[in-house]
Amino acid sequence: MEVGTQARRRDADETVVVRRPRGRPKSASDDARRAEIITEARATFHEFGYGGTTMDLVAARCRISKQTLYRLFSSKTELFMAIIAKHRASMLALPRDPKENLPLEEALEQIFMINIDEAAERDREAFVHLIMSEAQQFPEIAALLRTYGAEQSRQMLADWLSLQQKRGLIEIADASSGARMLMNMIFGAMISHPGKPNDWPDRETRLRHLRQCIAIFVAGAQTRRKVR
Repeated sequence: MEVGTQARRRDADETVVVRRPRGRPKSASDDARRAEIITEARATFHEFGYGGTTMDLVAARCRISKQTLYRLFSSKTELFMAIIAKHRASMLALPRDPKENLPLEEALEQIFMINIDEAAERDREAFVHLIMSEAQQFPEIAALLRTYGAEQSRQMLADWLSLQQKRGLIEIADASSGARMLMNMIFGAMISHPGKPNDWPDRETRLRHLRQCIAIFVAGAQTRRKVR
């Protein structure tokens, strides 16, 4: 009898150990929740535009309370700003490991992510078209795009170019100007304007063009050894 009682008690203890609390695990971090919200909010902005998207709608589509949403993002503007920051990471793979030792052309190909797959490419271009269109209607979007998109991207690239100059790999009089030049060449060929058809015959032709742009920039900026 005692043996049976001990066995039942052991089974009950094991049941307690494996039981999980109901509901969302408390271990879910705010960072993970933010990432989920940004992904869903981006899809919502795509569907309804900036003007048609509300915080109530985002909360409903994320299946969270408005209180939780406002705790993580104080306003629609702040939420859109976070989406722009995430988008910036899909345009430029920066910052990078300062100890990275790739050839300059290869590093720039990786920084501009010129060879991403077609699905990622379509997603990137669709968001560019969205924010360009919305910026024409909402001045706050234009300001966010300028401050947290183009300007930050250009500064990050200028910082990377400055580091390559300090390492003695390039000679460039103005890193910010060099960053602007690179971004104009690469993004000008990579992203089509809304309403205008893509005039590249195929992706391979465009990829060769992008690599040639990078090669020309590197050839012009690369340090030349002085002949004694």
